[in-house]
Amino acid sequence: MSVALVTDSTASIPPRVAAGAGITVVPLQVVIGATAYDEGVDDGVTPAMLAEALKAWTPVSTSRPNPEAMLDVYERLAAEGATAIVSVHISAELSGTFESAQLAARRAPVPVLPVDSRQVGMGTGFAVLAAADAIRSGAESDQVARAAAQRAAATTSLFYVDTLEYLRRGGRMGAAAALLGSALAVKPILRVEDGRVGPFERVRTSGKALTRLEELAVEVAEAGGVDGLEGDDGVDVAVAHLASPDRAEQLAERLGDRLGHRLGDREVQLGEIGAVLGAHVGPGMVAVCVAPRLRGAT
Repeated sequence: MSVALVTDSTASIPPRVAAGAGITVVPLQVVIGATAYDEGVDDGVTPAMLAEALKAWTPVSTSRPNPEAMLDVYERLAAEGATAIVSVHISAELSGTFESAQLAARRAPVPVLPVDSRQVGMGTGFAVLAAADAIRSGAESDQVARAAAQRAAATTSLFYVDTLEYLRRGGRMGAAAALLGSALAVKPILRVEDGRVGPFERVRTSGKALTRLEELAVEVAEAGGVDGLEGDDGVDVAVAHLASPDRAEQLAERLGDRLGHRLGDREVQLGEIGAVLGAHVGPGMVAVCVAPRLRGAT
């Protein structure tokens, strides 16, 4: 069986990594003003464009790939020799992308297993990479899908935002939570839990919030084995930001120093978040993702 792997652009997998692992990435779209841009493609929307638009209060919205676009991808992969497809996507609680994958799967010429990662950003990305490892090891499609779901479920995604306003605007967090976050200049730390974004802790300053992100990431990484994973082969860690490179670089450096024994020969991944997710968190966001490795993963 030849298993193909599909994900979407919110998974934050660099193009060279996707190409090397045989991962097909379907773009989501960002609409800035009256212009729609694909994410993650040449001449598409960039994080810098998105940050500039948000700061200028230009209307910004996002949209999922429609089922026809997903079906086109599945049909192309089948024509190229795939006998099964595993399609891993951003949480269905936050995007309709997984639904598009489900609808397209019903019409695909080969079996397609859509996986709702219940994660965002590299939380989804690490699940996709676990699936790619499983394919390289010769796993069947159901085992590949299970590897993605297992790793996603074990992953912790935390992030700091300068304001909850962008999440409120996009409907990703209720107005009451946004009001609470702005009261008394509270700085929120948020967590992805069961596919949703919710409040985790509140601190008084951005500096304290970033210090707390560091402490939480270390606690998770040091916790060791996770139920449902076969043993404990260390962790992968990613730090992401939108228009806040200095803070993200400092956090990644500190985590690298403190977690070298858990990272093995890998470094903390560092990058700017894509425009689709960035539209909902705003400039200044800093996130950290800690993903335990499946035993035997490369």
